[in-house]
Amino acid sequence: MAGKIAENSASDGKLPARKPTIGLALGGGGARGLAHIAMLEAFDELGLKPSIIAGTSIGAVYGAAYASGISGRELREHTRYILSQRLGLIRDLFMRRAQPFSQLLNLFGARNAVLDPLAVLDLILPATIKSTFEECEIPLKIVASDFYDQEQKVFTAGLLRPAVAASMALPVIFQPVIFEGRALIDGGLTNPLPFDLLLPDADIVVAIDVSGAPVPDPKRVAPTAFSALFSSAFLFERTIVREKLKARQPDILISAGTSQYQVLDFLKYDEILAAAEPAKAKLKQQLSRVLSVETLHVLEGPQPETPTLPGHKPKKRRLLPRPRKTRDRD
Repeated sequence: MAGKIAENSASDGKLPARKPTIGLALGGGGARGLAHIAMLEAFDELGLKPSIIAGTSIGAVYGAAYASGISGRELREHTRYILSQRLGLIRDLFMRRAQPFSQLLNLFGARNAVLDPLAVLDLILPATIKSTFEECEIPLKIVASDFYDQEQKVFTAGLLRPAVAASMALPVIFQPVIFEGRALIDGGLTNPLPFDLLLPDADIVVAIDVSGAPVPDPKRVAPTAFSALFSSAFLFERTIVREKLKARQPDILISAGTSQYQVLDFLKYDEILAAAEPAKAKLKQQLSRVLSVETLHVLEGPQPETPTLPGHKPKKRRLLPRPRKTRDRD
């Protein structure tokens, strides 16, 4: 069949049709980001694979796992297993009684914060995750924030785990990651929804927003100090997302529908995934619709070469215009 297609293309002077490339941006949002699992399942159920992924914070965690070849269903089962072992997980994270005291200090950043993100990743990531970006089955961009330069740092090559650990290093909870001579913290502080990194690389850009807003407690008007501390960080990130959308937008923007959950509500895993089901259905619907519009048809004859100056690289040209932006926000 492949030979016949090639023969027909050569005889009639037409290039074969191709499916548009898809870029997937997975945003940060703490436990709300468990909803990313459902969105990855949506791709699997449609038989689609992103051509490139960009992830921030928990989006970096699931993006790295998916780019390593781990399916959405496998991530669901692995996450459920890890969180169902919560008593053991809490013991491992906050006690480590059987470990030497020096290892305890490696897990707890006594001078900086509560947890070492690399140690946490060793506990929660599937064993089959790749070691480097180059080994991943899908190209990947991981966003962290440079503490001293006060700008985003985008990783696309080299060791994978330190980059993911840096991306999820939310201050106070995690100590900063020192990597490649930089002090790195949570990528959400500079780019909480990194769809802009994918615009030059994909025909269709899909962004999954798992940021959230504080939900009023009818029994308490004033938030607790703990709630105010973490909600203020995500309020800042949500503001960044809104400002970015004023300038540029992805082709499909999906809000996961998990705003009512707090950043550390990981033990509400089943509730969060259930809340994300309507968003999963919308993502499947919108992907199907946009792909039906954007699928590239056979080009009419070979395209003439455009003369270029020495050293000039022509810009990538979209063969079809982007469709009207598809939004789904809380």
